[in-house]
Amino acid sequence: MSQEIINLEPKAVWENFYKLTQVPRPSKKEEKIQKFMVDFGKSLGLETIKDGVGNVIILKPATPGMENRKGIILQGHLDMVPQKNNGTTHNFETDPIDAWIDGDWVRARGTTLGADNGIGVASAMAVLAAKNLAHGPIEALFTCDEETGMTGAQGLQPNVLKGDILLNMDSEEEGELYVGCAGGINADIEFEYDEVIIPEDVTPFKLIISGLKGGHSGLDINIGRGNAIKLLNRFLKYATHELDIRLSEINGGGMRNAIPREAYAVVLVPDENIDPFKKAVSKYEGIYKNELGSVEPTLSFTVNETDLPKSVIEERVQDDLIDSLYGCPNGVIRMVVGMDGLVETSTNLSTVKSQKGVVFVKCLLRSSVDSAKDDLVEQVDSVFSLGGAMVSFDGGYPGWKPNMDSEILKQMQAIYNDKFGKVPQTLGIHAGLECGILGAVYPNWDMISFGPTMRSPHSPDERVNVPSVQKFWDFLVEVLKNTPVK
Repeated sequence: MSQEIINLEPKAVWENFYKLTQVPRPSKKEEKIQKFMVDFGKSLGLETIKDGVGNVIILKPATPGMENRKGIILQGHLDMVPQKNNGTTHNFETDPIDAWIDGDWVRARGTTLGADNGIGVASAMAVLAAKNLAHGPIEALFTCDEETGMTGAQGLQPNVLKGDILLNMDSEEEGELYVGCAGGINADIEFEYDEVIIPEDVTPFKLIISGLKGGHSGLDINIGRGNAIKLLNRFLKYATHELDIRLSEINGGGMRNAIPREAYAVVLVPDENIDPFKKAVSKYEGIYKNELGSVEPTLSFTVNETDLPKSVIEERVQDDLIDSLYGCPNGVIRMVVGMDGLVETSTNLSTVKSQKGVVFVKCLLRSSVDSAKDDLVEQVDSVFSLGGAMVSFDGGYPGWKPNMDSEILKQMQAIYNDKFGKVPQTLGIHAGLECGILGAVYPNWDMISFGPTMRSPHSPDERVNVPSVQKFWDFLVEVLKNTPVK
């Protein structure tokens, strides 16, 4: 079924995107896609480099008569977020993505599609392979591990690339030009606990929050979607205090940069409290649906009897964990003043997992204002430190400050207006584009981020709009043709 997408227009892009869907490329497991890209560049007879961190760089000389143009870096990332629905059998390290056409959209069956950032990569591949496009010197930079640490961008060395203009193709709304982005930092929290014996006269149950939409923890953070970990923990706070349940296991979320769609906990309920416990689950499901029904219509909170676990988390740590998760900042903290709808600062409580005497909690903190990001770090540190956890922060990366006097911005605005009859929007984005990191290494670069229209990246609802890919490609071709003279 997925091969049908090669007949979509522009074929040069969709044929390459299909090839990318056939190569497994989850973050941190990118050996196959890196080899694929190296082989692709060499098959075209182009100079191809794989650097020390796993970035692939392919160089294409200017077409005749265009040698005096500024050098363009076409940039996208090779990895994709591996998310799938419950019940979907898929191994992201071995299986191809099953993409299919749904009207004007391409999506995948039960998994993320990888259009983030596969369409951008496929477009750069189409430029490299094209024999009839006019362009100046091209350097295609395919970075690794963008989704879980921006390792490729962090590891890019200075003086490797010679171009002047970076075109990042990792934005997700056609007709918009991005000139700034948020910085971010990871929070890693650990609660150590003793595994204690099961109390007497209890029955084990498994609580499950599911059916949430999830989504990108930056782009979708202001939509008001539910966080499965927060919802589950809200009930645990009530049930531990009022019904004396004990927590044995907790697990929620998948990726640090994805809003948690699902979470579960294994709990022990005193036998005399089973009926009120089940009624409370039903009551809280009603509360959640009442609060979130308009944005989470398929939300489900269920409970089923399960196998008796071997132990429970010691009560002191159980209570500290639940209190800390309850107090953890989550969602939008502040909006940008003067730019409607743009988030300045946010945090995503992204994963929680109990395993062999430790509960691991992860958060992703974002802000376009470094001091606000630092303040959020202190908030998260304070909440979890008060709960007795070990807290550390890593993977920090800078934001990208807009340059409204950018030469390539003005040129792209004029080209888009001439071609499509309107001026594209100029925006910032509440996500960690690699531009911030890359611009710190190459401060001379004039940078723009743009792309076709996508919806629900980082979730199995991910999809890309077919007509927007054609417009994006046509725009890219015109930009390359009209690259400024050096």
